[in-house]
Amino acid sequence: MRGRMLHDVLWRSNSDLVQSCLAHPFVQALGEGTLKADLFRDYIAQDAFFLGAFAKVYELALARSSDPEIIACFSELTGGVQEELKLHRVYAAELGIDVEHVAPNPACRTYTEFLVQTAQRSSLAETVAALAPCMSLYAFLGRELVPRSGPQHPYRRWIETYSSGEFARLANRLESVLNRVGNDGREARGAYRYALECELAFFSASLGH
Repeated sequence: MRGRMLHDVLWRSNSDLVQSCLAHPFVQALGEGTLKADLFRDYIAQDAFFLGAFAKVYELALARSSDPEIIACFSELTGGVQEELKLHRVYAAELGIDVEHVAPNPACRTYTEFLVQTAQRSSLAETVAALAPCMSLYAFLGRELVPRSGPQHPYRRWIETYSSGEFARLANRLESVLNRVGNDGREARGAYRYALECELAFFSASLGH
């Protein structure tokens, strides 16, 4: 299938993994504000490493694009990752994290290597299918968790970032690229689902599981 709603087809077909991510003990504890500070610190360190790789994959995808609209989208999305990294650098300064020297845990390494290798070896369509779930998932989690985010919530900034209209807009931009270049083939479906499986593993690793 090639159509303007491809992102919705893939999202709905993986709703089991999306709901598993929302129900994950790490995400629930973060949302409730009961997540231990040391676990959040380790998560931020791993996520900073991940975002560095995510930005690299955007750059690889950008280099393979010729459509001016898609080039503009990837340029904007790369800027969005840099904004996310600003939040992580603020947390890093507060929590004593050296984001330039983070050693990725196995789940983080598996996820980032999958994204980079997909961008280097596979089609642009498959690369975008691998990238899109991260943005869509975090926008979804932000929306779901924001009702629990009171003024004294310890992770309020994190929740506000991912529930923001700006982050939702960027997620929608990436979904629009998926709709434009993607297809409902086996490779794209496999890449999309595997990315969500990696997200679930990332949350488990953040609890030390």
